[in-house]
Amino acid sequence: MTVATWVEAARPATLWAAVVPVLVGAAVVVAGGVPRWWALAAALFGAGCIQIGTNFANDVFDAEKGADTDARLGPRRAVQAGLISAGAMRRAMVLAFALAALAGIYLVFVAGWPVVVIGSLSVVAGVAYTGGPWPLGYHGLGDVLVLIFFGFVAVGGTVWVGSGELPWVALGAGLAIGALATAILVVNNLRDAATDGPAGKRTLAVRFGRRFAVAEYVSLLAIAEVTPLGLWATGLARPWVLLPMCSLPLAVVLAWRLSQLSGRALNPLLGRTAQLLLVYGILLATGLVL
Repeated sequence: MTVATWVEAARPATLWAAVVPVLVGAAVVVAGGVPRWWALAAALFGAGCIQIGTNFANDVFDAEKGADTDARLGPRRAVQAGLISAGAMRRAMVLAFALAALAGIYLVFVAGWPVVVIGSLSVVAGVAYTGGPWPLGYHGLGDVLVLIFFGFVAVGGTVWVGSGELPWVALGAGLAIGALATAILVVNNLRDAATDGPAGKRTLAVRFGRRFAVAEYVSLLAIAEVTPLGLWATGLARPWVLLPMCSLPLAVVLAWRLSQLSGRALNPLLGRTAQLLLVYGILLATGLVL
């Protein structure tokens, strides 16, 4: 159990899914007035800890439920590979969530009781995604969870702790970011559909098949690309909010490649979709502030 092993288990490449919503939420706050900078910093720290805790939870629970095996097509998982014991991974999961709770305590004093609800539900969702007697991700609810928590909750929660308000533009931005975060999950689930099914992990890709997963991916990217136009047309943001639409060519290429690839060949596309989220998030944050 070396430091490098723990870093790999934390899956740092996935942390952008936690950072980008906070970045966009912070941009909404800056555009609307004077932000609470320390609160935004605490939100970023807490979001990162929750993401890492969720990654640890997925690692140990998927291994115990048999979803991760030697036939896994994605990056190796520490518990399944025997690099970290299940007990140690559980303790690391609790530690990550405890660190998030420390940030949450400060944010409660800054922004009030809604932080308790947001933080508690986020931790519960992180564990219940693959853990517990009725793991949500195993029953096809992972996509909805990601859309809600990486989109509306993460962006809206950041705006709330940073300003004490929740404008409509925050919900629109949350929809776009949540859609792209969900698209990452769709690629992951499509890649793993062949091994998830026998393990009892009934993701939407397993339940409805490849064609549905491709259509879902295209729809999610389309939602993200159209949302800035809606924010501008309704007067919720200035024309600069259209900047994220510059990522449309990349989205088109990714959608076409998903329709052509399967199995392990989807691993690079997983990273490219995460890069799309990052590029889109930076452009959206910039457009909101300008």
